[in-house]
Amino acid sequence: MDLGGVGQAGVDLGSAEQGAMSGKVALVTGAGRGIGAAIAARLAESGWRVVAADRDPDGSPPPGGRDVVCDVADEAAVAALVAGIAAAEGRLDGLVCNAGIMIRKPIGAISLAEWNRVLATNLTSTFLLVRAAETLLRAARGAVVAIASTRAHMSEPDTEAYAASKGGLVALTHALAISLGPEIRVNAISPGWIATKGPPPRPEDHADHPAGRVGQPADIAAMAAWLLGPDSGFVTGAEFIADGGMTRKMIYRD
Repeated sequence: MDLGGVGQAGVDLGSAEQGAMSGKVALVTGAGRGIGAAIAARLAESGWRVVAADRDPDGSPPPGGRDVVCDVADEAAVAALVAGIAAAEGRLDGLVCNAGIMIRKPIGAISLAEWNRVLATNLTSTFLLVRAAETLLRAARGAVVAIASTRAHMSEPDTEAYAASKGGLVALTHALAISLGPEIRVNAISPGWIATKGPPPRPEDHADHPAGRVGQPADIAAMAAWLLGPDSGFVTGAEFIADGGMTRKMIYRD
């Protein structure tokens, strides 16, 4: 399972949407699996050329796009990634900062190196990517989507590094939107429970959600595609919580 930020359902995309995105280029990080792979696939179906970056690509790039090996926590690697896009594609219209890791340990057990690794991958990478891609994104009047998490607002035990990174990502989103607008729009999606791996959700897991089901990667992919597209042109600096209503549900125990 994915509990927010770390299979694509069939979507019927009209020719108008495909035509509007034709010729546009998107970079999706953490695109080797899960939410990132679903976003890359959805954008490719919509006519985008997708550069799918991951530390461990699965070897099946989106149709018409390409895979790139990249550790987004590494400043030089990010600079090389964006320079490669400038050389090969010549433009960048959309950036999806999805790469993320979790190291779940009690606060007394997690090392400073582990803490820094989580923040570098989940939070600092977005700063590095946007800084490197700013010129290309401004030229295209592009958009950025950061994949945060409902863990920016609620937590389980032993998730301090992950929660801090995702909370920082929400704040970084609105800071970037103010600094880079109006040429570049920046928004965040905070997923809740998204079923990406592990045992399938149980009936009671679905029933716990006010929406009646656990989320799918396609749910986040559809929102990301909208935020990168022209229909969201008046939306920037916003966080969209996609969790089936769970952060609004009060739970009492007898």
